[in-house]
Amino acid sequence: MESKTFTKALVMTDRMDYLSPMSNNLGYIMAVEKLLGVEPPPRAVAIRMVLAEMARISSHLVWLGTHALDLAAMTVFLYCFREREYILDVFEMCAGQRMMVSYFRPGGLWRDVPEEFEPAIRNFLEFMPERIAEYEAMLKNNPIWLARTKGVGVVSGEDAISWGLTGASLRGSGVNWDIRKAMPYMTYNKVEFDVPVETDGDVYARYLCRMQEMKESLRIIRQVMDKMPRGPVNSNDRKIVPPPRSELGQSMEAVIHHFKLWTEGFSAPKGFVTQSVESPRGEFMCYLRGDGGPKPARVHFRTPSYVNLASLAVLSKDLYVADLVAIIGSIDIVLGEIDR
Repeated sequence: MESKTFTKALVMTDRMDYLSPMSNNLGYIMAVEKLLGVEPPPRAVAIRMVLAEMARISSHLVWLGTHALDLAAMTVFLYCFREREYILDVFEMCAGQRMMVSYFRPGGLWRDVPEEFEPAIRNFLEFMPERIAEYEAMLKNNPIWLARTKGVGVVSGEDAISWGLTGASLRGSGVNWDIRKAMPYMTYNKVEFDVPVETDGDVYARYLCRMQEMKESLRIIRQVMDKMPRGPVNSNDRKIVPPPRSELGQSMEAVIHHFKLWTEGFSAPKGFVTQSVESPRGEFMCYLRGDGGPKPARVHFRTPSYVNLASLAVLSKDLYVADLVAIIGSIDIVLGEIDR
């Protein structure tokens, strides 16, 4: 990333936590905007929030489906991936890509969402609560599921904090910490939602937290969609945001800005910033330093999978090897993020 311009480096963030590229895009792009002192328009912020919460649900569906499959519940896996396909279709509708989206850009978005976007989201809000209820009906009181998850992989709130756990892995141990509430970004402080917290600290508690999180994400999406602002989706600062294609055939100045942005990039001031977002797995933090040039002088990420996995020694102490499958599934790791 440090060998690329700020905008071109974005593609790397898609490939770390590849089950939630939108969250990675968001953390990095907000850090770039903080360094530049740029504010995206209200419509861009609202669309970012909707897609970030859709990404949370999509990621939780992969977690639930694969976690259940690891513990011999195959039907849940098929159901979860059915709903995830719908979400990926929405991403493709907006970004032209299903997974490696690179949709959020400094100052706003790659482009506005198409007119099919709102009906697709409204339809999702309509059918998804019933689908979540289906998953719960198959698992919540399933004796095999309960035997494999309750009392397994227990970590206390104190130990969870000591090991730096974040996300549902922390909240499942009774610690109420969510970046969206603790350090609000975008307009999370203007929507109503609850942070699910469980106290048992086991695999089952972490399962309950994520199931409830999907319901809360639907609440957030509904509120944002009901107040979706109109207007532009990009800053009008032509030193940072490329001009619309419609201007390129009419304005020489637009052509020059377009050419310079895509060849040289924009320069960021000297200094450093940090930006945290609540990814589906926990706190995703970006440290970004500029040196006055068009490329980041330093980029560093604090990613939740890598940190959460370190607690495996505590979670699996005095248990069977077979329990490792349930415990690792409950941490919800993404190896691309760890291998980095």
